[in-house]
Amino acid sequence: MTGVTESTDLLTNVGVIQQKRVVVVDDEPSSREALCALLTAEDLDIQSLASGKELLRRMPELAPDVILLDVMMPEMDGYAVCYELKQSIAFQHIPIILITALDAVQDRVRGLEVGADEFLTKPVSRLELQARVRTMLRIKTQYDQLERMLELRQALSYMIVHDLRNPLAAVMLYLQLLKRKGSVSPEHMRYLDMATNEAQKMSSFLDDMLMLAKMERGKLSLSRSPLYVDHLLEQVRSKLAPYAEAQGVSLVLKTQGQSYPVIADVALFQRVVENLVANALKFSPPQTTVTIVAEYPRTGLSDETATNLPAVRLSVLDQGRGIPPEDFVRMFDQYEAVHMKEQGKAELGLELAFCRMVAEAHGGRIYAGNNPDRGAVITVEM
Repeated sequence: MTGVTESTDLLTNVGVIQQKRVVVVDDEPSSREALCALLTAEDLDIQSLASGKELLRRMPELAPDVILLDVMMPEMDGYAVCYELKQSIAFQHIPIILITALDAVQDRVRGLEVGADEFLTKPVSRLELQARVRTMLRIKTQYDQLERMLELRQALSYMIVHDLRNPLAAVMLYLQLLKRKGSVSPEHMRYLDMATNEAQKMSSFLDDMLMLAKMERGKLSLSRSPLYVDHLLEQVRSKLAPYAEAQGVSLVLKTQGQSYPVIADVALFQRVVENLVANALKFSPPQTTVTIVAEYPRTGLSDETATNLPAVRLSVLDQGRGIPPEDFVRMFDQYEAVHMKEQGKAELGLELAFCRMVAEAHGGRIYAGNNPDRGAVITVEM
């Protein structure tokens, strides 16, 4: 019911009209008062500040819809403040109007370079100021409406994926019941095994989507515990070996011998390994090998020396056609994965995006490359 409640709240909020907030930033009290007075005829919540540093400090509290920012200020000028805001993911969408006594082309170019959305030259005209503020407010309103609709779509998608798990679980249960009946012929049993495998793949896919949604919404908490990676890798190899054999692919495990446990979310780490191996099998022709390599860079090093090294480096190598260099980064982005699928790379899915999010949640990273002779390698470090 959580997804339904969130979706309903978003629908209710779409179209709600709230008073817009304009923040005026100028170190000169007379200039601040003059700008505020020029906007008093508008139905606005007007706040004024004396410095760019105060603006940056109070941004979460103020949550402005438009910022009027004087360029010539001590300590931190308007250009620097504008640049800081436009580099922030949380605030880069807020329109900024730079107000300056400078009217040279290079000054405007510099303003554009730091991300300013509009310019006004002192002395400021009431009509021009009001027109520019209305334009920026219209743009901000359109952005906010789009954000709310995207949040609604994400909430609905989350709810649909969540609700799909129940009927899928029932299908898997009925398949298991059929397999246990002694009257099923060997030929039909083969079809039941294939159906069960596909249902398990669908279940894993839905689980990945739910995990991605939780990570994006900041609602996924890691359950860290000591993990012996070598033991887990052997379990994964045993689990996926039948799929590899069915494709005529050898699944090989190479480890250095783990001398210390890795602190990680065991369930999520196992899903990462399974996803990487399944992805490698997907691209492996018959009579080739998929190799899982585990390394422990901190082995034998002092705590001080090992601080900046990953606890584990896991690589999965295949002997398929390799990865185009332009896809090395974008293949781990869930939105880029959708575009790549539309471009005909249908074998790509959300598995690698899930792996990236898990690695980053552990403070690690994931990256791709190609083997010198043949095939691709994907490495995760945590």
